Amino acid sequence: MQHELEVSPDAAAVAAKAADYVAALARKTVAERGRFTFAVSGGHTPWAMFRELAREVMPWADTDLYQVDERVAPPGDPDRNLTNLKASIGDAPARVHPMPVNDADLTAAAAAYATALPQRFDLVHLGLGPDGHTASLVPGDPVLDVTDTLVAITQPYQGHQRMTLTYPALSRADQLMWLITGADKREPLARLLAGDESIPAGRVQAARSLVLADAAAAPAQA
Repeated sequence: MQHELEVSPDAAAVAAKAADYVAALARKTVAERGRFTFAVSGGHTPWAMFRELAREVMPWADTDLYQVDERVAPPGDPDRNLTNLKASIGDAPARVHPMPVNDADLTAAAAAYATALPQRFDLVHLGLGPDGHTASLVPGDPVLDVTDTLVAITQPYQGHQRMTLTYPALSRADQLMWLITGADKREPLARLLAGDESIPAGRVQAARSLVLADAAAAPAQA
């Protein structure tokens, strides 16, 4: 998959550029089709992006927000992506579709969330870990080989089991937007851009891919 790379000076500039991009795409999509479907991952830069979106002309009432992944943790837990997402968008009237990570049967909950996903996502936001993971698709986890379902449950990782979109679900994206910041991302970002499928992020396939990175993360030749 080919990636379009845009480099900004720092993480704040990445968040601002991402907010501009999301708002413009959302307005265009709503004008053409009536709704905007957007799947979001966790991380400090995306929460900053959502705060920037508050300053944009954004069709929140016509926007559906889905989760790319979520930690299995109690409601309101600060480790939950949903907790930070809700705090970032405030009272914006988007339709949020939380992953049901507090259900007793997580496998059934994942299957139920899969049925609620759209046939196509207008935009999917992804991050990149220092170990090359994206979403909750982490090195060595059996979830990397799941091809028959759109949502799956991972093994514990960094203290939490997680629910995540699988590769088939991510391939439903008409557009990917990666937000990648920090010097610890330079090596995995170079591998992503090179198409290295030995890291989980390198196996993601979608129609189009935009990488927004800061100068610290960008490969030297960028």
